[in-house]
Formats: sequence, structure tokens, C-alpha cells
Amino acid sequence: MRFATVEEPDGTVRCGVVESGVEGESLLRLPAGTTVLDLIQAGELHAAGERAQAADDAVPLAGLRLLPPLDPPTVRDFVAFEEHVEGVVQSVSGGAGVVPEWYEAPTFYFTNPYALVGAHDDVAVPPGSGLFDFELEVACVVGRDAASPTPDEVDIVGYTILNDWSARDLQRREMKVNLGPAKGKDSATTLGPWLVTADELLPYRDAEGFLALDMRVAVNGVEIGQDLLSNMGWPFEELVAYAGRGTRVRAGDVLGSGTCGNGGCLAELWGRRGAQDPPPLRPGGVVEMTVEGIGTIRNTVVAGVELPPVRPARVRPRTRKRTS
Repeated sequence: MRFATVEEPDGTVRCGVVESGVEGESLLRLPAGTTVLDLIQAGELHAAGERAQAADDAVPLAGLRLLPPLDPPTVRDFVAFEEHVEGVVQSVSGGAGVVPEWYEAPTFYFTNPYALVGAHDDVAVPPGSGLFDFELEVACVVGRDAASPTPDEVDIVGYTILNDWSARDLQRREMKVNLGPAKGKDSATTLGPWLVTADELLPYRDAEGFLALDMRVAVNGVEIGQDLLSNMGWPFEELVAYAGRGTRVRAGDVLGSGTCGNGGCLAELWGRRGAQDPPPLRPGGVVEMTVEGIGTIRNTVVAGVELPPVRPARVRPRTRKRTS
């Protein structure tokens, strides 16, 4: 099943099951007030989907604004593609190759759950950024609470496309302090177009547990990158298990795969080519991502707000006693 959350023309937010027909896609609406997150946390997603199909309260999907399919409590983003690391390290930090520590365990950061945008929403350039970039990813959604789960104990309820929009110039400064990324990453993250339940993607699952989904990204109609999701260094179950190691994951948590290789972002290509080719994203640019078995998201970059520059830190006086 495919679960979407939409905003209707009158501003009402509804969720339901997306179905395709001869006249296009329709949303089989669930009762008002129902959310995808509530259904996941209650373990009722599939049952609710079956009820929606039986009730057949269908409206055309065209003309409805696609919101992120769920409102997750947390969003973690991994860096699970070796090829991406090879290129982007050269671009962001000036280094070369993949550090040995990358191979030892998955690495992730927490990103901003308040900055999620829908599949066709406009995305503003972050304040002060001149090197705006996309990142083509797939995210899994945790289906059940777990503490220190093994990979076999992990429950993944479904998958969606994730675009981790990145301000590379802000990211470069932050990571020189050996912390972050922070403001370089938290302006916007696209989730969508919907949540595809895990059973729908079983035909793409290989013997090692990876999903061999074709992933593509284009800017202004020109294809920039293409990869297979199965080129990840770890399958999603191992990423979730690592996220919950010594702590907990909860139903509805979103975990991104990290950016795919072979042009999954501009920074990887900048690092490999030693030049900003293709150029950074500019207002008016349209970024389209398609993942086999899931769907397509398409966002237009728009100008961001103009804000005063950030005040630099003062030179610390280093006095140890109060003065009168």
C-alpha cells in the first residue's frame, strides 16, 4: 500500500491510501483526524488501509497538496554509500578517500523534524548560502518501538524518498569545528511522495537484505545522477539496529540511507571534478528525484529570506574573578 498525507483545497489535512486507476491516482481517505503516525504507533497501518479500501471514500489526488507522509518524532540521516563519501569528502573538507572509521560502523546525525516539506513544495535557499545542493536518498520508517534491537528484531513499516537539502558553504564552516552538520542541513528535508509499505518492495530485496531500487535525480530536466539503493554499505535493518544500540528507536522514526553515489548530490561531483560542475542550485531550479517502486518528488528552488549576518564570537577576556 501507499499512504499519503494531503492538504485539501479548504486547508483540511487528511491521510489515506493512494490507488491508481484509468483516470489517474486517487486518495482513499481515512476518517478525519487520523494520521499516518498514529496508525504506525498503534500497529494499525495495514488494517486501516484495508478499511479505507473497503469504504472507498475516494477523491482525485490531482489538485491536492502532498504533505510529508507522516510527522516523525525524530529524523536520523546516515552516510551509507561509500562512493558518495569518496567524492563529497574532497568537496566539503578538502580530504581524499574514505576514512577507515567509516567502515567500522554506520554514522548518522539528527536532522530537523520541523523542517520537513512535501513532494512538490517550493524550497528556499538558506540564509547566507551560495552553495545550495540536493541529496538523493531513501528513508525507512520504524514500525515498532525497540531498545537495542538486533537487525532481525527490527520492524520497518515502509519507505519514502528523502531529499536532504544542503548548504555546502555553511556545512564546510561547521565541520571545521568538528561538530555538525547543523545549519548546513536543517533548512529543509523533502519526504514523499508517500509511504510505501515494506511488503510492496519485497520483489526488489536481494539475498543480503538490500533493496535493488533504481534511483535518479535531474535538475531542470537534465539527469545528474543514477545509482542503485543496494549499493549501501549496510541494509536498513542494520542502520536501525545501530540507531537503537544502547538506546531506543520508536515507531514512526525516520532514518535516511544517506546520499547515493554516482551523482546523488552536486558536492560529490564537485569533489571528483575539482570544479563546481554542475553549478550550485539557484532560484528557479527544479530538482526531480525518482526511486523505482516508490515514486517521484519534484521541488522548485526559490529565493530565501534576507537576514542580518551572524555576529562573530567576541575574544574571550579569560578573567577569573568578578570586578566591581
